[in-house]
Amino acid sequence: MTRAEGGAVPWLTLAEVEATARAAHAGQTDKAGRPYAEHLAAVAEGVRDRGGDAEQIAAAWLHDSVEDAVLTREWLAAAALAPRTKAIVDALTKRAGEEPEEYARRILATPGALLVKRSDLAHNADPGRLGALPEATRNRLTGKYAHMRTLLGLDGPGAG
Repeated sequence: MTRAEGGAVPWLTLAEVEATARAAHAGQTDKAGRPYAEHLAAVAEGVRDRGGDAEQIAAAWLHDSVEDAVLTREWLAAAALAPRTKAIVDALTKRAGEEPEEYARRILATPGALLVKRSDLAHNADPGRLGALPEATRNRLTGKYAHMRTLLGLDGPGAG
């Protein structure tokens, strides 16, 4: 994903996507009080480490932006991003009142989204990160993440 020359689609570079995500989430913190951009960076690095491509890495940077309402669906639709990146971000954006099973089906039906969600879940469930939370919150989130891993087929024989 590079800024194209000579009439090709001018997509944002990964550095521009990262800067956009960092600016959009500026001042936000996670449940443990850490800068939210640390989570985005960890998910993007996890995607890279798992063999993800530039479109998936861009989606990792933006995966919570629409859901957290720091960027709009309209921004995403108009953004200079590859269609696959937009589709992955959209797939990873939970809808109000949506059941986890429906959310998981959308992720599984969107090429490239599962790898980004796997990285997101891995960072969210990191024992060091969860350890900074109150016990009740830690237990609730641990169960939530385990349930999503099961729905996505990330647990059990042959799961990755």
